[in-house]
Amino acid sequence: MANVLYIGDSNLGSTSGHRANALKRLQHNVNIQDPYQIFANQLNSRLMSPIHYRTGYRLLQRSMVQWIIDLVSATPKPDVIWVDSGELLGLACLKELRKFGCPIILYNVDDPTGKRDGRRFDSLINSIQEYDCVVVVRRETEEECKKLGAKQVIRVLRSYDEVEHKPFANLSDIPAKYISEVVFIGTWMRHEKRDEFLLELLNQGVPISIWGGRWQKSPNWAALESVYCGGALSGRDYVAAIQGSKLCLGLLSKGNRDLHTQRSLEVPFAGGLLCAERTTEHQEIYQEGKEAVFWSDASECAEVCKKLLLNDALREQIRLAGTAKVKSLKVGNEDICRRILAAVLQ
Repeated sequence: MANVLYIGDSNLGSTSGHRANALKRLQHNVNIQDPYQIFANQLNSRLMSPIHYRTGYRLLQRSMVQWIIDLVSATPKPDVIWVDSGELLGLACLKELRKFGCPIILYNVDDPTGKRDGRRFDSLINSIQEYDCVVVVRRETEEECKKLGAKQVIRVLRSYDEVEHKPFANLSDIPAKYISEVVFIGTWMRHEKRDEFLLELLNQGVPISIWGGRWQKSPNWAALESVYCGGALSGRDYVAAIQGSKLCLGLLSKGNRDLHTQRSLEVPFAGGLLCAERTTEHQEIYQEGKEAVFWSDASECAEVCKKLLLNDALREQIRLAGTAKVKSLKVGNEDICRRILAAVLQ
């Protein structure tokens, strides 16, 4: 059992919050310190939020360093520090944290060394050599962090949460509004063309349902409005929408160099059937056509969906096999956290 100082988003709907709770379930003493709450006024400001994002949170560093200094002076020495995301912490912050004299872990599921988010991760990149262990989810990020001088880099698959994503024991407990044929759960993004993809499915006769934020901003909103079900989902609502659908679409973020996403693991664990873009990583994780189904474009996706919607037995066979496979991979948050701490606290 370790004393863990956890610096990250504590929101119960966030994957960071899920990991913090997973550490607690592993019987560790977890002291959660959330800079996103401490500096909420600046981070959520209509004026300052985009400025901070585009400048790598440089203008926030003086306040962040003072917060870390106060934290170090008021906190008993932990056995390990877990920094989730790390975008807000610059080099001076890490130097202060080093005064604790314990290992510091950085866990980041974004693409901090990629180009999509501009200068967002500048502070993180400048401090990366101060971490004892950097945990990432992409091969490219792994190699780029090593080139930046990271002491130890571990690449993991993204994860599901053993508690948050546990499926309903009875399908009858799922509210009717979450029952669907083919569902996509995700945010509209200007440069990802998700709306064009889903519109093509709709035009080819695929009965889709959409949950997520910002879809009203899509130039195709008028055509998609009729299949839009509501905003972002979390908790049991998120699980209900996955488990209540016959097929759950997994779309990638091209700007983030994704070859698999959180959905890739969460969907099968939550009792859904993953219908995702064909990638090398998806094919490494699941046996195509037996544990999940894949496609390369909207036309193939429509064909796959129509075929499976007409074959209940095959669909159920694939769904059950996918659930069994994802459990066998040991990529729940508890599994991942256990692996990381074992590598650091040897």
